[in-house]
Amino acid sequence: MRYINFLAVCFLALGCDQVRLMTGATMGTTYHIKVITSDQVEVLQREVDHELAGINQMMSTYIVDSDLSLFNESSIGEPFAVPAELISLLGRSAEISDSTGGAFDVTVGPLVTLWGFGAEGKPLQIPDKQQIERAISRVGMQHLKIGRSSLTRSVELYVDLSAIAKGYAVDRVSELLSKKGFPRHMVEIGGELKALGNNDRNSPWLIAIERPELLERSIFRTLPIMDLGLATSGDYRNYREVAGKRYSHLIDPRLGRPISHALASVTVLHESTATADALATALNVMSPEQGMTYAIEQSLAVLFIINDGDGFIERRSPALDAYLGQYDD
Repeated sequence: MRYINFLAVCFLALGCDQVRLMTGATMGTTYHIKVITSDQVEVLQREVDHELAGINQMMSTYIVDSDLSLFNESSIGEPFAVPAELISLLGRSAEISDSTGGAFDVTVGPLVTLWGFGAEGKPLQIPDKQQIERAISRVGMQHLKIGRSSLTRSVELYVDLSAIAKGYAVDRVSELLSKKGFPRHMVEIGGELKALGNNDRNSPWLIAIERPELLERSIFRTLPIMDLGLATSGDYRNYREVAGKRYSHLIDPRLGRPISHALASVTVLHESTATADALATALNVMSPEQGMTYAIEQSLAVLFIINDGDGFIERRSPALDAYLGQYDD
């Protein structure tokens, strides 16, 4: 999928005495890292940038010679060698796609482009049934064979990892920081994040979830995060209007059409930020009812923000209620 989720995540109430900040650009967005340490972090940031550059070179669809871009141009039916990390992430993507009944699908790119949300930025023209069916014929994990060291596409498949790669990069950077002896940190890339240990006030990192409004930026609620990843998905700032009707950038791969339900945003907490990233997209594709059913079945900590016509209401999964209960006064 060529869209990138730019939902804001705020960092609140952090002191400065022992907080070291690293910022930069990556994956078509920005990163912010906070490390609790008395050490300087210039050398550490160079290592972070090197790590992120390597992930980009594997997984970007904007770098023409990345491993993923080259695979997307590979011959139909011919195995194409790729790094083990790419194999692993696509394996996880396939598992999540299967678990969600296809609501998450890294091959949805042809449909995203058809509806005018691809990188080309073409004006939105409502496709007809035949066009949708032709695009759907190129979508689906069943067209991708994942081998031990290679990938094979059986049709003109286009794989885009933008709905899981940022979360994966967050996990990788967090692992790097921990290995380097910095166990208390928060890593955020394009809104997806992971927080380990306590912040500089010996409290959980307090994360603000944005109210899903187009014209204003405000806080809907905050969540305490410690030793978890967090990802949010929503469509309220990325859509098109045609003849007064709004079309979301989030395409349901199962139907070949933009979502049209009242779910405004979904936030998922998970020990793996990559998994949270993918699940946030999948749950946002589902209806609020389907999403909550899935969250309960999978014991997921999920916050749903729903537009009820008069404003926004929240629905929390039982797992999220149980998690938040640990921090009740």
